[in-house]
Amino acid sequence: MATCFLLPIHLKPKNSPKPTSFHSPKLTCSSATTQSQSAKQHLLSLISDQDRGLKTQNDPEKRASIIQAIDAMAEKGKGTVTTANSLSATWRLLWTTEKEQLFIIEKAPLFGTKAGDVLQVIDVEKRTLNNVITFPPFGVFFVRSNIEIASSQRVNFRFTSAVLRGKSWEIPLPPFGQGWFKSVYLDDDLRIANDVRGDYLIVARAPYNWSE
Repeated sequence: MATCFLLPIHLKPKNSPKPTSFHSPKLTCSSATTQSQSAKQHLLSLISDQDRGLKTQNDPEKRASIIQAIDAMAEKGKGTVTTANSLSATWRLLWTTEKEQLFIIEKAPLFGTKAGDVLQVIDVEKRTLNNVITFPPFGVFFVRSNIEIASSQRVNFRFTSAVLRGKSWEIPLPPFGQGWFKSVYLDDDLRIANDVRGDYLIVARAPYNWSE
């Protein structure tokens, strides 16, 4: 949180012992915090109209601008710990470059449905990760993983199973891989990550907790 003070600046006429006029108050703040918030708002503004990354796929100039803003946020998060209990949450997708997720979001209407919230559900204590795509009102596709904390910002994961579920049916699918992601920035409501394949992810804390 920025610490700010309003400092009135007095003008004293010559030979006058008391101030008789004022300049507008001067605002002084913690520059690091102010710059971080400014960079964050800039990034959120850049992705606000990008439909979770669908529009960015066909706009390399926009993609470059967003990644540049991500790099600026990563610099703000440099040296911080992002793999502690604060990582545990239901995270809702704001923007990504991951082609598989974007493909499912884009093509869902072809199957008579639409993609709802796309989530990452992480529990550091239980060492679990669920990647979830919802299809309201009843459908959901989720992939279960085990995780291992590899460093102050990196998490390794291994897929264990996947499930496609409807209102009264469920299709289990086999596990299909492993990898890692690095949360380069984390605060009370936003997390930014990159992964082993060079993809980027921007997620916000969801106002609810998802569970199977």
